[in-house]
Order: sequence, then C-alpha cells, then structure tokens
Amino acid sequence: MVLGYSLLDRIPHFATVSYAFCKRFPSELPAEIFEHILNKAINNRAVDPSAVFIDGTHIKASANKKKFQKEQVAKTAKIYEEQLRKEVNAERAELGKPPFDDDDNEPKGGGTAEKTVSTTDPDCGMFVKGEHERQFAYEAHTACDKNGMVLAVEVTAGNVSDSVAWDAVYDKVTGRFDEAQFIVMDAGYKTPWIAKKTLDDSRIPILPYTQSKTAKGHFRPWEYKYDVVTDSVTCPHGKTLRHTTTDRDGREYTEAHRLNAVAVRGVRNAERTKKVKKDGAAPYMVRSIWTWWSSSTKTERGKALYAKRKESIERVFGDAKEKTRYALYASQRLGSGHKLGHA
Repeated sequence: MVLGYSLLDRIPHFATVSYAFCKRFPSELPAEIFEHILNKAINNRAVDPSAVFIDGTHIKASANKKKFQKEQVAKTAKIYEEQLRKEVNAERAELGKPPFDDDDNEPKGGGTAEKTVSTTDPDCGMFVKGEHERQFAYEAHTACDKNGMVLAVEVTAGNVSDSVAWDAVYDKVTGRFDEAQFIVMDAGYKTPWIAKKTLDDSRIPILPYTQSKTAKGHFRPWEYKYDVVTDSVTCPHGKTLRHTTTDRDGREYTEAHRLNAVAVRGVRNAERTKKVKKDGAAPYMVRSIWTWWSSSTKTERGKALYAKRKESIERVFGDAKEKTRYALYASQRLGSGHKLGHA
C-alpha cells in the first residue's frame, strides 16, 4: 500500500514510468537521484574508495540489427595522441633525431571512417558479440568500490572501447575520491596511456599479468633493471643498454657488438646487436615496465585485489542485469491488464 495500490487494483501501464522519465522529468534527474543515494552511503561510511574497480558491460539496445545505414564520420583523435607526439619529438630532438610530422599516419583532415548507424536508435552502436553475432548495444562503463557500491557510470554506444571511455569514469571517481589508491582493471584497459595517467596521479594501476611472448632462452622483461637516473637498462649479464632512439612504439635501448640477440615483446634484433624496448609508447609508460611490474597482478597484493573483481564489479553487473530482466518481465505482466493479485 506504500504506492496507494491494493493487491486488487489495476496499476498504470509500465510505459507510463518510462514515458515520464523521457518526456516529463528533466534529463538531470537520474544523475541527481544517483548522487543523492551515493551521498547517503558516504555519510553512513558504507563506501571504501581506497581500491576502485573499473569495467564495462554491454546492454542490448531495443533496435533491429537489420535496420541500419552506413555513414562516413570524421575520425576522432584520442585525447593523448597530441601529447604523445610532443613527448616523442622532444626525446628525438635530444637524441638528434628528426621529429615525426603531425600527419605521418593520417591523411589531411584526419580522415574518415565508415560507421554502422541504427535507423531505429542512432545513439547505440554495433557490437560484435562472440565470433559471429552482431547486435546494437550500449555499454555502461562503471566504477565501484570493493563492497560493490557504484561510484561512477559513463554510458556510451556499444562500439566504444573500454580504454576510450576510461578517462571519463576515472576522472569522475578520482575527482570525488582523492583517497583512491588502487585502480583495478582488466586487460581491456592495459594501455600505456592509462598506466601513465594513473601513475602520474600517484595511484597504482592493478592490471592482469600477460604471459611474456619472449622467445625461449631469451631474457624476460622483468629480468632487466631500469635506472631512472641514467635512463639506461641493465641486462642479467650486467651489460648496460643505452637509450638510442624513441618512436611511437617506445624507447629503444641498445648495446651493439653482442653475439646473442635478445627479443623483448616481439622486438627482433640484428644478428650482433642487443635491443630492448619499453612496453608500449615509452613517454606514456613514464615509469618503465620494470618499475611498473610491481603494481601488476604478478605481486601478492595485486593478485588479491584483482581477485576481488568477481565479488565487486562483476557482481554489480550480474545483479543489475538480473534485476533489469525481472523488472521488465514484471512490468510487462502487470502493465498488460493483469491484476497484481492474479498475475
């Protein structure tokens, strides 16, 4: 009776609520409700933002996947590309190397890309599910604490990758919770930019350990020692490799006149030259992979925090989807003319 309806009263059609949210209520209302509930949780000390878990989940859109059109849209540059180019060129200038031009990899104007747009719901995006299934969907990029309390949400089209939407979610959480120390993410967020931004904010990224692809018998990345003062790398044999060049793939450290070639993350070497590259674009992995390794899931602390994903962010997604399915089923049953007591 809280809502004023008895068990035998007819209730409004389920579309009444959704129509009200779309047409009558201001667009800011859902965010205001979310903030109100989150503030209540914070005031009652139900939030522990020391470790933040970030992930995304796809939500199927109510759009026929056969009704679409192809459109040419301008490519959007990633927010860090300009900074990457400046940092790479600054290092190349110090080494006496020519700079990279702005349009080395793109045609004039940035170029365009073909996009599949739904004619039913243009805001969603085509998402490839599994090997063959394709469907229109949205993605909810979400951050929560270890107790499963949602701290921030960013909803995008389903074809927007996790790493692209990450900045918006990360900025929301860290802007509100300065005490956030560990940022726990899955492999979709394992990019140099995300590692750099997190580390530059004096926070620790917890990312999954990826099995080294180094050829058998060659040194593994963590077997090298990086000296930030001299900007050099020492191999397990005690030989020093100096910084010789920088490109978009990272800093390259070389020691010539060695008989044994070394391959690190797929970087092959000349027959008598030893080369090592930092993981990813080096200016964005400011602390080298050998220093950053201590924050990965290869450590006991990292393993413990990463294991909490299944009982925090993954549980949030599971609960949300289950409740959404039940709410949709119940609203359809109740809104189709059934009386609550007879449904």
